[in-house]
Amino acid sequence: MHSTPLSLGLAASLAFAVPLAAQDMSLSQILVEDAGWELVVEGYEFTDGLTTDAEGNLYFSDVKGGNAVFKVDLEGKVSEFIPNTPGISGLKWGADGRLYACVSKEQRVVVFDKDKAVTELAKEVRPNDLVVTHDGNLYFTMTPTAEIRRIDPAGKMTVVSAGVVGKPNGIALSRDQGTLAVSDHGGKFVWAFRIEADGTLAHPGNYMTLVTPAETPEVGKGDGMTTDVHGRYYVTSAEGLQIFDPTGRLCGVLPAPDSKLPVVSTCFAGPGHAWLHVGNGGTIWRRKTRTSGALAFNGPQPNEVLQK
Repeated sequence: MHSTPLSLGLAASLAFAVPLAAQDMSLSQILVEDAGWELVVEGYEFTDGLTTDAEGNLYFSDVKGGNAVFKVDLEGKVSEFIPNTPGISGLKWGADGRLYACVSKEQRVVVFDKDKAVTELAKEVRPNDLVVTHDGNLYFTMTPTAEIRRIDPAGKMTVVSAGVVGKPNGIALSRDQGTLAVSDHGGKFVWAFRIEADGTLAHPGNYMTLVTPAETPEVGKGDGMTTDVHGRYYVTSAEGLQIFDPTGRLCGVLPAPDSKLPVVSTCFAGPGHAWLHVGNGGTIWRRKTRTSGALAFNGPQPNEVLQK
């Protein structure tokens, strides 16, 4: 049974990986004092594909046990948004008002039109997660084959990176849409690529270093990602939700609301896109922040300057 209590959960304590004073200064610009994680939905098998629209509604899938794209509106009401859609691992709204999806179970990438009709964009692929630029370039990760692929606005698919990221998983755009960030589920880095004018990727670098478990110091299990209007990157991982500033410096790590279950997907949604959401096993949680999510469908924009 699925429920949507939106009631205040126990606030997880912060875990810091570098000196506390430096970390606390950065996180205090993000977190709201005395505001912890709130439970949004529960009763699913494995929530994934968290994304939002212009109004702040939340969309997600139950990649293991579900058969629909679900919607949580601004009042917290959950509904089936698109039925009969099993095995979705990534979702993003495009500037064209359509919803793009990685259907990992069926090994294809699709798009749902405004009337929810589905169009296949790629088949016989191994998609994990995706982003869509304002000008209609779709990039998706292929974890088993160490590839990042692009589908251009004309529908042509090309491999834009192969073998650079060992197990490419989560994927995010910088707010100016000039950088593509990709997490490595089998390593400890988040990689950054420059997006060239023709849509190809250049100058890859291991831009962010994840905090890793003591038992697997070289594997952080980087997963789903999102960005905010100030240019920060939020990366789900084995150690929780890791937050990096635009230069790649670690700001801090938020432990999973339920430490017994993995966090694999994240996005900003809710009123003003100011609520940070995470998929945590069969549940989704949120917490209020002092920032808001960067929305790729609104077009490239410079990072907002933090107010002192």
